[in-house]
Amino acid sequence: MNHAPVLLDECIDGLNIKPNGIYVDGTLGRGGHALEVVKRLSSGKLIAIDRDINAITETSGKLAEYKNKIIFAHANFNNIAEILKNHKITSVDGMLFDLGVSSPQLDDAERGFSYMHNARLDMRMNRQDELTAFEIINNHSEEELKKIFYEYGEERYSKSIARAIVKKRETAPIETTFELNDVISSAIPAAAKREPQHPSKRCFQALRIAVNDELKSISDLVEVIPSLLNTGGRTCIISFHSLEDRLVKTIYNKHAASCVCSKKLPICVCEVKPTMKLITRKPIIPTEQEILNNPRARSAKLRIAEKI
Repeated sequence: MNHAPVLLDECIDGLNIKPNGIYVDGTLGRGGHALEVVKRLSSGKLIAIDRDINAITETSGKLAEYKNKIIFAHANFNNIAEILKNHKITSVDGMLFDLGVSSPQLDDAERGFSYMHNARLDMRMNRQDELTAFEIINNHSEEELKKIFYEYGEERYSKSIARAIVKKRETAPIETTFELNDVISSAIPAAAKREPQHPSKRCFQALRIAVNDELKSISDLVEVIPSLLNTGGRTCIISFHSLEDRLVKTIYNKHAASCVCSKKLPICVCEVKPTMKLITRKPIIPTEQEILNNPRARSAKLRIAEKI
């Protein structure tokens, strides 16, 4: 395993692994988290899921010595209930999700995830999906583009960037990441180009989220988690930007709520019972040393909850 899994020790501690338990790694990637989970299992099992077939193929080879303890599944993690059902598993003892784009996807220039490499606009985590970044950039309306950049990327120049994209594609399609970089750069003020953050970062993030329908996948996942965990089972979710973290926090809090009545009512009448308790009231973030060793961990936030 030639990479650094984000918040590894914190996740392993948070899962509270039982040697005979059943666990899920819903974002397998290079398998750094999965390796540390499966090493702690005796008669237990790990269900390793990834929507990128390359991750399944490459990492299954790296974890070959543990193959009797692992079930690999090529799927989106929001299909977890169906995956477990297919393997006649009704509930599990823990789940781990490392959200966002994986290092191999960023490092593979031809995937089109990075504004640092010139490649065709793609950004599909599952290359069997039809929608690509090229389709969005060249076929979505100006209003749709503005909404994507603003809501998913929190891009303050979303309106001018969307307008510039529509104008540029009138003469020829915008086909590559560097072509998109140039259009974005042409649409923002000079002062914005001097900021430490790359001018294209927010738009590329927004496009990736839109292409892979990430926020809906996360919402669907977190909603179903309590029904799939055994009592005392835990879920660890690592997010990398505010939209993801806010969504996870909101749904966790909903599962942990003991009352949903209006504050105007003098007494509780809803009879709602919490299904989970929060292990982390505030997210766990990487140490300075981890960020130094792995700069991509900088924005990571880990939230942990337990089925009750």
